[in-house]
Amino acid sequence: MLIVLNKPFQVLCQFTDPEGRATLADYVNTPDVYPAGRLDYDSEGLLILTDDGRLQARISQPKSKTRKCYWAQVEGEASDDQLQRLLRGVKLKDGMVRAVAAKRIDPPAMLWDRDPPIRYRKSVTDSWVELTLSEGRNRQVRRMTAAVDLPTLRLIRYAVGPWTLEGLALGESREMSTKDAWRDLQ
Repeated sequence: MLIVLNKPFQVLCQFTDPEGRATLADYVNTPDVYPAGRLDYDSEGLLILTDDGRLQARISQPKSKTRKCYWAQVEGEASDDQLQRLLRGVKLKDGMVRAVAAKRIDPPAMLWDRDPPIRYRKSVTDSWVELTLSEGRNRQVRRMTAAVDLPTLRLIRYAVGPWTLEGLALGESREMSTKDAWRDLQ
């Protein structure tokens, strides 16, 4: 089985938390499924869960190069030069990383309100960029945008491989068979 979940802001990508924070258990009632990759507590959007270890590895292991698409609301107006730097590669503490694709986008039409909302400042503009990555290091998008002087204010994962947020409300999930999930990955 594969579950696609639109994970809300400030939900842990685990099923329990000794500190009492919101977890996947608040949104997924299916037993014995595990996240195929992580999505930070302060990030939102598409999270894949499965009960198939091989499928989980295929989606989440860096060598599989499963593409992930992110929408980032950043502080400042993203310039062509900054987008090109993301495509050429930026040096982070754990090595060079680069986006497979990077472009400016309009604020996503399907965007939901975030609770709490991001901090707005009249004197500082913001813009949206869409980044596609083929690896997933810890807080990679946030570190990449910061490296080109575009701090991330809000981060939403829109797609993982062939699966997207289309048709999923915040906190909503959709299930499919493992057979269909493997077919989608081909």
